[in-house]
Amino acid sequence: MRGLLYSDIDGIGRSLALLALRLVVGLGFILHGWPKMQAPASWLPDSDIPGILLAAAAVAEFLGGIALIAGLLTPVVAAMLGVTMLVAIFHVHLPQGHPFVAPGKPNYELAAAYFACMVVFFFVGPGRLSADARLFRRKSAS
Repeated sequence: MRGLLYSDIDGIGRSLALLALRLVVGLGFILHGWPKMQAPASWLPDSDIPGILLAAAAVAEFLGGIALIAGLLTPVVAAMLGVTMLVAIFHVHLPQGHPFVAPGKPNYELAAAYFACMVVFFFVGPGRLSADARLFRRKSAS
């Protein structure tokens, strides 16, 4: 019964779970970032955020999404995207009075969920099924 209610995910199960999360979240960032890449310094009208920071967010979302899917430089990418989501929450959504959840209306639920995923990737990493594992994993002594 304990195995049904609690499991220390390790090995391939953990890596598959992280891969699934990387694929979904990475694709989400790509699809959110691509339209911003079309006008990287001006995609957020009526904002006091400098154009260079808007461009940085557009690039972080689009290229960061690609890197997440590959599991490449995951802690760095997670930090960049995590900061981008915090800026979205605290400099866009909250000042405009958006609630956490408001179906069909502006809210910061997705930014908060993406931020939470970035915390996971920052502290847990991308798993064995990633470019990071191929590039940086220590070779076991045989």
